Amino acid sequence: MFNYYLHCLQNYANFKGRARRMEYWSYALFNAIFGLTAVVLDNLTGLAVPEIGYGPFYGIFLLATLIPGIAVFVRRLHDTGRSGWSFFVAFIPLIGTILILIWTFSDSKPGANKWGPNPKE
Repeated sequence: MFNYYLHCLQNYANFKGRARRMEYWSYALFNAIFGLTAVVLDNLTGLAVPEIGYGPFYGIFLLATLIPGIAVFVRRLHDTGRSGWSFFVAFIPLIGTILILIWTFSDSKPGANKWGPNPKE
């Protein structure tokens, strides 16, 4: 599973192709773990801003993983047969969140599509 996380970081600006569910959710899991670790480090070292609860460790982590996170998300949308522009659905309150969750939990579209071959095959 950690290999998927490393793969996402190595392809940090690759918005082409497809990403399996396992790749996307492995990235999300390890990102959450490392983000939480960064917040804990901020608080243990006293660098956290009291009003927001985090500081420079989390800020640097967030900046370092922002583009890879968007890229793997777009590739995941491609895998379900949707354009990367579908990303903007996330900005619709409540309905967007529900749609994004449904799409990211959906299985890959079988066979090749315009974004490439099915990574499962």
